[in-house]
Amino acid sequence: MGRVSTWRLNLPKPAFGLRTKVILIASFLLVLPGIGYKFIQEMEQLMRQGQEQTLIGTTRAVATALNERPNLFSDQASFLESVKIGRDLYAFDLKNPIQLDGELNDWTDYDDKMLSYSQDYVQFSRRPYTDNSIRFRHLIGKYDGYLYAVFAVADHNPILRRKNAIRVDRNDHLILAMTSPDGEFFRYVISAYEDGWVNAWQIQDEITDTAALMMQPQIQGYWKTTQDGYNIELRLPLSFVGNKLGFAFYDINNRQNREIDTIIGTSNTSNQSRLGTVLVPSPEIEKILQGMGHTSTRLWVIDRHQRVLAQTGDIQQSDGVWSTSVKYASQDNSWWAAFEERFLHPLYYRFLLSKPEPFEDTSQDANLIRGVHVSQALTGRGYSHWRPSADGKAMILAAAYPIWLGENVMGAVVAEETTLGIQTLRNRALEQLFNAILAIIAIGTLTLFLFASKISSRIRRLRDEAEQAIDSQGRIRQPISPTRETDEIGDLSRSLAGMVGRLGQYNHYLENLSSRLSHELRTPVAVVRSSIENLALQATDDSSQRYISRAQDGIQRLSTILSSMTEATRIEQSLQGAEKERFPLNELVAGCMQGYQLAFPNQRFDLRLGKGDIEIIGAPDYLAQLLDKLIANAEDFSADQDAIEVSLTENATMAILTISNQGPLLPEDMADQLLNSMVSVRSQEKQTKPHLGLGLFIARLITDYHQGIITLRNRNDSNGVDVVIQLPKAPLTITVTAGMNTDAFR
Repeated sequence: MGRVSTWRLNLPKPAFGLRTKVILIASFLLVLPGIGYKFIQEMEQLMRQGQEQTLIGTTRAVATALNERPNLFSDQASFLESVKIGRDLYAFDLKNPIQLDGELNDWTDYDDKMLSYSQDYVQFSRRPYTDNSIRFRHLIGKYDGYLYAVFAVADHNPILRRKNAIRVDRNDHLILAMTSPDGEFFRYVISAYEDGWVNAWQIQDEITDTAALMMQPQIQGYWKTTQDGYNIELRLPLSFVGNKLGFAFYDINNRQNREIDTIIGTSNTSNQSRLGTVLVPSPEIEKILQGMGHTSTRLWVIDRHQRVLAQTGDIQQSDGVWSTSVKYASQDNSWWAAFEERFLHPLYYRFLLSKPEPFEDTSQDANLIRGVHVSQALTGRGYSHWRPSADGKAMILAAAYPIWLGENVMGAVVAEETTLGIQTLRNRALEQLFNAILAIIAIGTLTLFLFASKISSRIRRLRDEAEQAIDSQGRIRQPISPTRETDEIGDLSRSLAGMVGRLGQYNHYLENLSSRLSHELRTPVAVVRSSIENLALQATDDSSQRYISRAQDGIQRLSTILSSMTEATRIEQSLQGAEKERFPLNELVAGCMQGYQLAFPNQRFDLRLGKGDIEIIGAPDYLAQLLDKLIANAEDFSADQDAIEVSLTENATMAILTISNQGPLLPEDMADQLLNSMVSVRSQEKQTKPHLGLGLFIARLITDYHQGIITLRNRNDSNGVDVVIQLPKAPLTITVTAGMNTDAFR
């Protein structure tokens, strides 16, 4: 047995693969954003913790300034065990002075803080209280040394004082009772003749003693009748008011006897002990808070009942200690800052960041502060917590610290700040981070693009070489040039080059096999033929002649096979030296068809040619052989009574020759394979003579030589097969006569 040798390419392994390169570059791009964002989150958390400690320190400092100072707190209000809403009054800080006109326009901003007084505040009633009985809404406030009060009274039958009447108590009237800062008890009556300006009369003894009434011009007001009853606005100096205050309406409904039907008010105004308290924000505490007014903090001082004694600051401006870092940061006027502001920031704040938005914080009443931080402070310990604003658009940090008087907690200092300063710093840090990420991504993307472009160009070049190396019939046209790159693509290029080289050697062997085989077999066939002929001359009996005849038939078939095997090679070689000429294709087809009718007298032919000449450039003899192969192939698969249709048409650039016959259809996916060598799908009844499937292969060789296209397809009516050959038409020729201007043909 012969030794089988093996051959292998000993190529170096890729030292640094493409996958490793891409993974390393991608990992570099993905790690940085996560690390940067995590760092900024940690920084924001630390700033929040720092803001909490700073705010608690602020409340501790203010509380220290207020500790052990009993004169700052009301002797009645702050020392009471509890306060009753509606009875114990609170004077709000008014933003603007109130115009005394009986209209409620100046009180619109405080409408939600006005208290309603109805059945629960009735002091006396002659008959059962109903929905039609008197009721009112009330609020007091202070501005610039004055105390303002408003009453919106609902009374279905208001009765005013009669003109020239001496008594002030036989009509609807208002009793105002209070203590002075010195603790002295005073009572005043407001009684109007008609709508307009009113003054208060001090009641020195009994209200029925008109001689004892004394006008107090410092207490002024306005009475205005409305659709539901009447409105009263009052103004009196804060210097008049101590720590107790009360209002009561005396309602009269009978114009005849003018008896009092109902008394309803904030508290009983008949004696000092039954008056409710009033809390007016302390000016002394406000002066202390003024020193804290330059901080970015909203501050409150509240008493033990959580009522506000003083306030400073605006939550809209209370953006924390970190806001100074933003406020006094240096401004960058470079071209990059302008580019960032114009193009990058709109992109960031649309998809990645959120700008600080205007917010509303109306959840806390200005006279009453509640919350877990306040509750903790009133128990004696400082506390802070985060809460959302009323509309949920901002986070507010609230802190509280107790105010001590001896061993008792008399109140607390409450401070609030928003996270706008932290949010602004965080946004700036994220902007810088995103800028760095964009730069890294841009550089990385460019690097990857160049890297991928180089890889894709190498792959495309290798693909093009692979496509050009092998034609549609599997023959090797040109070798693949191996590269010296040490990565996977270089390794693939070298492998494909070696594979194509081995395939080329094998194809060369197969292409020469038929000629070698036919050459080697012709001598034995000739020896066998001559021997059989000699035997035929010597043999006399019928049995021997029969066997000799069968042997002669076999030798004849074998000779035919050998001739067919060499025909394709011979034609392919002869085509290389053939000369082309210009001739009309329709005349060639017509002449050949006349010969086919004589060669196949029993076969019907149907020829359709155009009227004009269709000229092509080619070899007429080889095109005639092409027609011979196709007509012979069509005749083998057609019945005599079925016509073989031959038509010649043209389009703008091609001459189209179609040969159609009725018969069996082409098998699926075999149309292209039938044009290859040694491929045939003939049935057994058609095998009366040897067929190697070379007829259509030779037709394809001749068509390719003429730069044409040959196509096999089943007919549209599914009754047979069409063979379509498209050949390029000869270019038009223009004859230029002597003296003719040739500029038009240039």
